[in-house]
Amino acid sequence: MIMKKIISVFLLLFLVSAGTGCGGGSQDADGKTTIKVAYWGGPEEMQIMQALIDDWKVNHPDVDVRLEHTPFSAYVSRLLTRIAGGVAPDIMAIEANLFPRLLSKGAFLSLQPFIDADTEFKIDNFFQSVVDRFSLNNEVYAVPRDTAPFACVYYNKKLFDEAGIPYPADDWTWDDLLEVSRKLTVVEDDGRVSRYGFYAWAWQNFVYSNGGHLVDDLRNPTRTMLDEPAAIEGMQFFADLMNKHNVAPTPVALGNLAMGAQQLFMTQRVAMFSSGYWEVPMLRNIKDFEWDVAMFPKGPSGDRAFGTGGTAYALLKSSKHPDLAWEVLKALAGDEGQVQLAKTGLAQPANRIVAEGPAFAQSKEAPSNKGMLNKAVNYAVYEPFIPEWQEIFELNVLPTLDMIFHGKKSAAEAVSMIAPKVNDALNRRKPSILSQE
Repeated sequence: MIMKKIISVFLLLFLVSAGTGCGGGSQDADGKTTIKVAYWGGPEEMQIMQALIDDWKVNHPDVDVRLEHTPFSAYVSRLLTRIAGGVAPDIMAIEANLFPRLLSKGAFLSLQPFIDADTEFKIDNFFQSVVDRFSLNNEVYAVPRDTAPFACVYYNKKLFDEAGIPYPADDWTWDDLLEVSRKLTVVEDDGRVSRYGFYAWAWQNFVYSNGGHLVDDLRNPTRTMLDEPAAIEGMQFFADLMNKHNVAPTPVALGNLAMGAQQLFMTQRVAMFSSGYWEVPMLRNIKDFEWDVAMFPKGPSGDRAFGTGGTAYALLKSSKHPDLAWEVLKALAGDEGQVQLAKTGLAQPANRIVAEGPAFAQSKEAPSNKGMLNKAVNYAVYEPFIPEWQEIFELNVLPTLDMIFHGKKSAAEAVSMIAPKVNDALNRRKPSILSQE
């Protein structure tokens, strides 16, 4: 939430500064050309990126690559400060659902000429749907480093064994999820829940897997479809897991527990939780029980779909050395970079060949069923590809959704309030280069 508000406030400054040509690809006093890379990430990711650049610099001694790391919570604000100070980056890590907003303002350089001319780089090796997310008019504007479907349901094998319940298979359903969650939920004599069967935060998964949609057209939306029966049923099922069936913690209960999903799972206060693959590094520290992942369950009609995210690298138009910056970008998003990132458990490679190989799907590291994510990519749904979506969602959708999840309104009542506002906002959108596709 805070991140998105920061983006809204500083976006104009970023775009104006990025277009001035200041900063990127400067020349050092020793004659070296400097290429600046803006990114966020934890210690392991920082080490991997530095190692990749160190290897690349062996054959490029005249280039100084500066990795400008910022924690995600402050990523945009600090980046904009550097840009305003005349030190704009040449390369920028960009999140999949933030990408349309910056692309719509012409912040990025098309990578298609580089891809077409580079015989060593094979964009066809990447998951096509992920490449499409970072493309416009058949031109790629960012090379995806990883993809992140919200398709994992982590489960505690020990608790399943103790209850005599078979482990969930990838073809399980909502009904299976509810039945298993009931069996794994433990309620004490005083009514207190000492263990919940399930927890999830991605409510969209229940809309998508019920055949519902957020909008009528992801690339050129004209109205929301949250008021359609499929979406309403999905949101209500998600809310009922908390407020009716009591197999998942309510927002209030979650606040009282003062734990995140990882901690609840690791302390066995939750038997299953739904999230993305990025949870893995922390969960690999578990010593008390074995665990694995299953694909998010199918909806009542057999539909399978879930939200997704991911990160890519883009070149800013302000770079003074785009050809050299492209070579640095390849070092970061190339095969070796994705292999190293996959080994940490931080990410699912966007490169399909790497994702199917020994660094990911064939790896013996937990979770053993992670290869299912390569199939999950085919069912992943991104947010609408318009620059205004995050603002529309935060202002017109999120506050009322909270009423559903707190049990204060039914999904049908809430969407009757949401739909007119979203439709009005969509109809007031100004044309952009994204709508000209």
